[in-house]
Amino acid sequence: MIEVEIEDEAWSAALGDLEAICVRAAEAALSSLPSSLEGECNVTILLADDETLADLNARFRNKAGPTNVLSFPAHPSARPHLGDLALAFGVCSREADEQGKALADHLSHLVVHGVLHLVGYDHETEAEAEAMEGLERTVLAGLGVADPYAPEGAGRERDVHP
Repeated sequence: MIEVEIEDEAWSAALGDLEAICVRAAEAALSSLPSSLEGECNVTILLADDETLADLNARFRNKAGPTNVLSFPAHPSARPHLGDLALAFGVCSREADEQGKALADHLSHLVVHGVLHLVGYDHETEAEAEAMEGLERTVLAGLGVADPYAPEGAGRERDVHP
């Protein structure tokens, strides 16, 4: 079960099919994973404002300011709950504009990215980043979303959450 909690109404104002976008992206990411996660997987997605993400980022990552997406994996004993995602409207909206992407596509990417973090994927090393980005590309292609890492203009951002 994918639960979407909308804390910042700016999300709803910008995207009418917001919940469907999140659920579709999360389910696509989960269905791409190995069978070790068979059965029901629960994820909660919080769509918040920049202030909320700045607070979470400071408390849990010791980093100042908001970021686009944060992932909070649940302890394995909490299964089928995999964890929680939180996304900041202002950051995500600005990034989509700066990168010339539709907000719905950027949101899909960040939800897929966050779900992969919940199940243990990371991008701390080059090898980890390549594996994670490859899976993101595959999942997003299945959703009809263009490769978010394709070089365009001045280059690309490797770390999706600064």
